[in-house]
Amino acid sequence: MAMIVSKLTSKARTTIPHEVREALGLRNGDQIAYAVERDRVVITKACEMQTESPLATFDEWGSAADCKAYRGL
Repeated sequence: MAMIVSKLTSKARTTIPHEVREALGLRNGDQIAYAVERDRVVITKACEMQTESPLATFDEWGSAADCKAYRGL
């Protein structure tokens, strides 16, 4: 699998590559969630449940898979 890279600007901004946007289903206005795991960062599409739900404070229910499973409830 080829590594996908992007550059960081002087203002600490970057463009999320097309392949990554497609893989995560990202669209304009979507939020991105970052999870720091030792020497790497995992990027996922944040779901509304994470920011609006009182259960969002429970990490074990905030994964991308959970968001997808409970979307629309």
